[in-house]
Amino acid sequence: MGSERRSWRDHPLVQLTLVRYREFYREPEAIFWVFLFPVLLTAGLGIAFRSRPPERTPVALVLRGAEDSALARRLAAADGLKLRLLSDSAAAQALRTGDVALVAAPGGGGIEYRYDPERPDARTARLLVDAAVQRAAGRTDPVATSERPVREAGARYVDFVVPGLLGMNLMGSGIWGIGFAVVDARRKHLLKRLVATPMSRAQYLASFVLSRLTFLILEVLVLLGFAVLAFGVPVRGSLLFLGAICLVSALTFASLGLLIAARPRTVEGVSGLMNVVMLPMWILSGVFFSSARFPDAVQPLIRALPLTAVIDALRATMLRGAGPGQLLPELAVIAIWLVGSFLLAMRLFRWR
Repeated sequence: MGSERRSWRDHPLVQLTLVRYREFYREPEAIFWVFLFPVLLTAGLGIAFRSRPPERTPVALVLRGAEDSALARRLAAADGLKLRLLSDSAAAQALRTGDVALVAAPGGGGIEYRYDPERPDARTARLLVDAAVQRAAGRTDPVATSERPVREAGARYVDFVVPGLLGMNLMGSGIWGIGFAVVDARRKHLLKRLVATPMSRAQYLASFVLSRLTFLILEVLVLLGFAVLAFGVPVRGSLLFLGAICLVSALTFASLGLLIAARPRTVEGVSGLMNVVMLPMWILSGVFFSSARFPDAVQPLIRALPLTAVIDALRATMLRGAGPGQLLPELAVIAIWLVGSFLLAMRLFRWR
């Protein structure tokens, strides 16, 4: 018989290409990273940096007497300023922790501006406040002004971002380190062998959580030690309490890593799940910029995320010297995620 003419659908190249298509759409992780991930990232950053009216820069006025009330009204009505009336000591604390960009202190017939000239928002605040002061006096600059540069540790961007990086590192090492190890053991059929031993399942899962403690000290010391020595990042709170926050946070993310790795059978599958869980927290939890940039409607959701609670607790302890009594909401969120994730992981864990 002569060779029959084959249909183009039977061509090897066509069939191999169709196989690649089938492999792609049968992997939900691939669909997520190719199609959904760019959309979610664009949406998150678009919301955070959406077009909106100019932000009002927070400034403080040291109100020494009734004669300063007119100045307070003028500054409160000025465009671009958000005025706070504080005592001298409270204003110094607010400037040190970055709650205000500038402090205006009347006295001696003039006004003293206290701010960090290395902060762009502080320089802008200085111009806005001085413009309002001079307008109130007729704009002929009859009011004498002086400046006191204030370079307080705690008010810089590096002071803001280091607690965020520390929290992100605790999350990444806990989730990635445990998730891959568990799924790799499942893929190699080690888990079904281990389950036949006298070891209990809870002991096996708890060993992953406790193993994070070995790396915790090194992680915190390296990052925090470098930040303190190289940039003078302050640690105003108790070192013991700061260590306790890091400890509980590491256990929380380790438990979350166990929960994520409870079911997947492939490294690719668990990798996709881990990124789905961590990506929203990278964007929303205030690692690199304040979570306050997001709309008020999503703030309750952001506050419920474990990374948000961890970073808020670290920042409050390091920059404000906050103690346990001031951080009960954050500590409660961390504890709920720790207990809930571990119990759910034990219930859902697949050994084969």
